Amino acid sequence: MDENVFLRALDKELVVALGCTEPIAIALAAATARKYSGDGEVLDLKVYASSNVIKNAMAVNIPGTGSCGINLAAALGALADADKSLEVLSGLNKKDIDVARDMIRGGVISVDTANTSKKLYIEVVIKTDKSTSRVIIEDRHTNVTVIEVDGVAVKDSRVEEVSEDSSDFTMLNIDNIWNFIETVNVDKLGLVKQSIELNKAAGEEGLRNPYGLQVGKTIIEEIKKGIIADDLMNYAMALTAAGSDARMAGCTLSVMSNSGSGNQGITATLPVVAVGEKLKETEEKLLRAVTLSHLITIYIKSKFGRLSALCGATIAATGASCGVVYILGGNKSAVRAAIQNMLGNITGMLCDGAKIGCALKVSTCTNAAIQSAFLANRGIAISATDGIIEEDAEDTIDNLCRLGNQGTPEIDKIILEIMLNK
Repeated sequence: MDENVFLRALDKELVVALGCTEPIAIALAAATARKYSGDGEVLDLKVYASSNVIKNAMAVNIPGTGSCGINLAAALGALADADKSLEVLSGLNKKDIDVARDMIRGGVISVDTANTSKKLYIEVVIKTDKSTSRVIIEDRHTNVTVIEVDGVAVKDSRVEEVSEDSSDFTMLNIDNIWNFIETVNVDKLGLVKQSIELNKAAGEEGLRNPYGLQVGKTIIEEIKKGIIADDLMNYAMALTAAGSDARMAGCTLSVMSNSGSGNQGITATLPVVAVGEKLKETEEKLLRAVTLSHLITIYIKSKFGRLSALCGATIAATGASCGVVYILGGNKSAVRAAIQNMLGNITGMLCDGAKIGCALKVSTCTNAAIQSAFLANRGIAISATDGIIEEDAEDTIDNLCRLGNQGTPEIDKIILEIMLNK
């Protein structure tokens, strides 16, 4: 087994991001288009995005602005540095925000649904008094496939792309991931260590300050009152939900995303961190456990797709449940049982767009992750006679992905219709 396969997967899918990745990807597309449009005044900026992107970019706060909106993400992007990737909006100031809002009031920005079957597709066209540039991002939030200036292609890599990049992850399965996390030198897991540091900082920020629905902060305050216990489960729920509270409400701290989602990165990381802290585990064991969580999440997401009508936090929490199993001393069989328990429990949670309410879903998923791990370590797993569960956890994962890929397009349409017609 080539451990570099797993290290490359981590390197590709663990990406530092500031803000929700859909509006940030829109900002990145706008920043890239502006980079190639020259120094002239922006006269017109058009955004065309897939339904899933629009759904996730409508209602989530943009870092440092106290506001949401696809128009604002695009306008800010046109003022930003494209080289910062998913941290593209870092370093913007009040003047930049005022200029962006002036662009919106002036009718410079327009948004429409793209005519595409892709779930993740963003096209930005910027017209200045000097030139016109066009940029397309698709399949991954940083995957710029087309750059055109005045109709001439500077870059066009669409023919080289494999949808969802699933071919990069053919070596990923439960057995191989387990063998990797058992044998890898932890000195090679710098990105995982960074994910712990960044995401814990976001969680602690959410515990200290009143972001969003204050899901995590409320749990901690109820613990301090003695209303609920200061135990492993409640602390994990509080820390993880608080990270989502802060991020979705526009906190200016970056987090480590997983498979294109900051909430997935937070959910794959912080339940495992919280359990490790409560049990005073070594740094090495914690690193291996969080790596297991990240890789299980990447593995399932590589089959499931970047965006769906089903909530991605359920998949990241499935990874987290496997990480908790490892922290608790469980074996590979218990990891398989945890996956069965998770996918037989919270599968079907809808994704109705990115928003501050996501923190409640993250909290629910964290609770399920730890409960599933407890059961799995006792050798208890949902039976293959039940619902979508198969004898082999790999086959159960395939059933989940079939639901996400084949069974939810109509649900997505209905959700977006409801959101657009409020």
